[in-house]
Amino acid sequence: MNISIEFTLTPLQTDFEPPITAFIKSLRKSGFKVIGTPLSTQIYGEYDTLMLFISKAIKASFIALDHVVLSIKFDQSDYEPNF
Repeated sequence: MNISIEFTLTPLQTDFEPPITAFIKSLRKSGFKVIGTPLSTQIYGEYDTLMLFISKAIKASFIALDHVVLSIKFDQSDYEPNF
């Protein structure tokens, strides 16, 4: 099953841009399809493989930051509206 995950990483510190950039760069190096927008970043892939990668990426980000909020949305990316 393929999924998409949308992230909004919000470091609670004055110099917030470097941790966001580092997180996005780690996603881009993953080999998964990654799309960035001004407000969030989306990553697409097979559920099991993507979840293993994301778990490690989130943990690394949390270890690097003292205070951070991470908002996540999951979607089954092969969804087709039928209305």
